[in-house]
Amino acid sequence: MKEQARIPTSKVERASRFIRTGAKVGGNYIRHYSKKLINPDHTRDELDADNAEDIYQSLSELKGSALKVAQMLSMDKNALPAAYQDKFSLSQYSVPPLSYPLVVKTFQTYLGKGPDKIFDSFTKNAVNAASIGQVHQAMLDGRKLAVKIQYPGVSDSITSDLRMVRPIATQMFGISKKELDLFMGEVESKLLEETDYKLEVRRSMELSAQCSHLEHVVFPKYYPEMSGDRIIVMDWLEGVHLKDWLGQNPPQKERNKIGQALWNFYDYQMHTLKQVHADPHPGNFIITRSGELGIIDFGCVKVIPEQFYVPYFKLLEKDILQEHPELETLFTKLGFLSEDDSEKEKIFFMNIFKEMIELLGRPFRTDQFDFSDDDYFQQIFEAGERVSKMKEFRKSRTVRGNKDGLYINRTYFGLYNLLNMLKANISTAALSST
Repeated sequence: MKEQARIPTSKVERASRFIRTGAKVGGNYIRHYSKKLINPDHTRDELDADNAEDIYQSLSELKGSALKVAQMLSMDKNALPAAYQDKFSLSQYSVPPLSYPLVVKTFQTYLGKGPDKIFDSFTKNAVNAASIGQVHQAMLDGRKLAVKIQYPGVSDSITSDLRMVRPIATQMFGISKKELDLFMGEVESKLLEETDYKLEVRRSMELSAQCSHLEHVVFPKYYPEMSGDRIIVMDWLEGVHLKDWLGQNPPQKERNKIGQALWNFYDYQMHTLKQVHADPHPGNFIITRSGELGIIDFGCVKVIPEQFYVPYFKLLEKDILQEHPELETLFTKLGFLSEDDSEKEKIFFMNIFKEMIELLGRPFRTDQFDFSDDDYFQQIFEAGERVSKMKEFRKSRTVRGNKDGLYINRTYFGLYNLLNMLKANISTAALSST
């Protein structure tokens, strides 16, 4: 893959890149409608593919928060057409990496010397490159290490980048301005945390220690003394990324084992630690040579407030949706209903959210769940698409939802997607009852 010699870091330069991308997208729309005039049956497939290519090309060169948002969108199969999903999913671990001179400059800026003065050996080419940083392999005293390096300017550009992403999200992905206003602050705070590598090292060490007892889950050792503001050093876990492992067509027994380990890992964090690894995309998981699940990135962690945790998980109990007297109160606490709603609006939104919660909470209402059931996922996607087109949501005076739910829902969507990729049939009551 071609390396990048520099990253645009100034607000003016990054803004101009967004504007040029917007112009390309506009030209794609003009071509699409011109072809549609000649052939009314002409579909959006070509338009989506062209837009996805142009947007991804621009974001992958800019890196940072805009690319991270694209990664988040690619994890939700219902949010984007397939062309966007396929292209944006590359941001999980396959974007153009920084050139070696920029890597050396980052080391000199934050650690005072180049990687050749710190390690016995250091790969000049990145092994993986994602939205916020890239990974190199190093050796020191016989230990194989993974060295994660943050791209220049990522932290400083988060606020301005998200401001420029807003019109794209509003116009192309059907996200309302009110929804953006509610959730963008949560996204910004999490992205700022992801660029704080000292915080990531501290959380990585704490959470991996707290989860070390879980069966078939392993973590690298971290080296804070060799890490810095923009550099993280940890042990190299030998193995392959989850997606590559699945490409080897492992037996169902192994798929179920990894699926159970994933479920237990998230279940324990949610219900015991009340803070959770909130970035469950395939690039963050390694299947080791011994067949264990390796967790290699704690950059995005969501701390779950008690006032959100209690009503949210109450809704996942078995009989709660059956005309339970607490239901309206729970919906109001979570922002699904507003105290200003008319009786007609309450009935409408109650019915819609009961349907969505029944679907999304189905794995919690049984002791065993088969995530290979594609019909189940189809029901979720069809319900989500139907709800997104309802005028009642678009014209609602209030945003339906809760900012704390953004990353928790994202976590469960990502987890379900991973379990579906694994075709895993697992016990979903493993830890929740303890």
